[in-house]
Amino acid sequence: MYLLGEQSAHADALINRLQNLPGQWLQDLSPCAPVIELEATEDLFAQVPSDQLFLLSEGVVHGCIAGRALFYWQEGDLLGLQRGEQWSDCRICSNSAVRLVPYGRAEVLQYLYADPDRAEQLLSYLLGQMALLAHAVAELKPREFRSTNGFKRVEAGAVLIQQGDAADHVFVIIDGHAEAFVDGYKVGDVAKDEIFGAMALFTGEPRNASVVTSEPSTLMLIPGDQFLSMTRSNPKIAHSLIEGMARRIGQLNRQITQLTTQRT
Repeated sequence: MYLLGEQSAHADALINRLQNLPGQWLQDLSPCAPVIELEATEDLFAQVPSDQLFLLSEGVVHGCIAGRALFYWQEGDLLGLQRGEQWSDCRICSNSAVRLVPYGRAEVLQYLYADPDRAEQLLSYLLGQMALLAHAVAELKPREFRSTNGFKRVEAGAVLIQQGDAADHVFVIIDGHAEAFVDGYKVGDVAKDEIFGAMALFTGEPRNASVVTSEPSTLMLIPGDQFLSMTRSNPKIAHSLIEGMARRIGQLNRQITQLTTQRT
């Protein structure tokens, strides 16, 4: 059972090794019935006995959950282990003809467990399937929003960002408060949980403002390359950035309005 989509080189090598195992187990065991040939089907297991396992000798079948094809099995794989209450929401289907070599489920398991080497092969097969799914989850799961540099505690008046410096980190205030200054003039506040320092990373330009803590604060420091990677894989981070930018634009608009009113 393999996840649909592009696989890493490690996963491809593991898939090739796993496919050879069922044929090795069963080469000295006789099928319990004639080969089963099926056309395209929406529910393969509804057409075959429930007390049998099947060596897939021709074709490709898919495992669908909630109507979505997520897994596949191909020639050389063993079908029928994925049955029972735990798999009640998974439907096995095929878009083309398949050939299945049937074996009695109880006989296969008894045969495998009768020999330590064959039992070890079965365990390797099942663990290999788990490893493939673990690799797939690792590829698909968004990265945690955490910094490899950890946290930093600073006092009031600490300069977190200096205007004109190159951008190498992004910051989040976990606890505390800071203020932003341009050419010595305060232009805004940086509140708790707000991501700041990202704009220069995206533009590649020097910092356009200084940020100074107004009270003792705890910060999360995130290396720039790690942060850019996280924004591509985690929409929540992008959403938080947009919120912060919108808030700062609103602050600047209010300041411009106040200055315009004072001059008139």
